[in-house]
Amino acid sequence: MKWLNHTLIAGAACAVISPPHVAACVAGATAPDWLEYLFKLSGRHIKHRGPTHILSHWLIAATAFTFVWDYHGLLAAFAWGGVSHILTDALTVSGVPFSPLSDRRFHLFGGRFRTGDPIEYAIAAAVVIAVIGLSHVTGGAGFAPFFFDWGGLYQQGVIDGAEWKANRFRLI
Repeated sequence: MKWLNHTLIAGAACAVISPPHVAACVAGATAPDWLEYLFKLSGRHIKHRGPTHILSHWLIAATAFTFVWDYHGLLAAFAWGGVSHILTDALTVSGVPFSPLSDRRFHLFGGRFRTGDPIEYAIAAAVVIAVIGLSHVTGGAGFAPFFFDWGGLYQQGVIDGAEWKANRFRLI
């Protein structure tokens, strides 16, 4: 998948679960690819979707940081962003390695599309829409930077009556 889609999927999911951790989650969602770049800068050339894309490593890190030790949830958000990257890459034809001990590749739903296909963008959009819908259904008061509660802002005294009247029917 492209970085844009990794960022959208991880950012949307994290924004509903824990808005302050979106930056860490997005950094984790792109980490397997930029870690490859760092290895190449250090002179060690590794294969794309190789050692930095191992599903078991990211799952172990996410589980450990979630349940054992973490610094204000930042490491857990980073690791779960990495898991989302690996799972979305597993949707592609080339898949991802499941374990360093095996040559087998892990595929979700048979790995039916290639990176950059229009279906990739459709999947990212569907995930973002589903996450937003789930947030509204569950009554989540999570991160919604574009949908302001103008009535609530007026009731709290944050805005005045003129601003409320001017914006009450605006969604964005």
